[in-house]
Amino acid sequence: MDPTEREVACFEAGIKFGTLYHQFAGTPVSPESAASLERAMEAAVENQPHCTAVDVAILVDELDTTHDYTELTGRYMEVHMRIDYGETVVRTEMRMEDGYPMMRVVDVHEE
Repeated sequence: MDPTEREVACFEAGIKFGTLYHQFAGTPVSPESAASLERAMEAAVENQPHCTAVDVAILVDELDTTHDYTELTGRYMEVHMRIDYGETVVRTEMRMEDGYPMMRVVDVHEE
């Protein structure tokens, strides 16, 4: 059985999160570089097919900058994405939950 359009759209959202997280985890970040890193992450993910919007917020106030910078991890980010696949729209988010960066589908609907 072929996957439904909704299933493919949700799969695409998962691929985008995997790319975003694993491409940028470990990147050096400081309060001064956070905004430019947010824009670079957004642009990189928006280049991928079906991704129509990405909002990355690096939680600058949370950064451990004992040495003027730290390595980017999920605990320092909140992310929202919109994936459009055919008539299906998937909205997603990533935020910390119980000490772990949870990536989830927030809404799936037809437009």
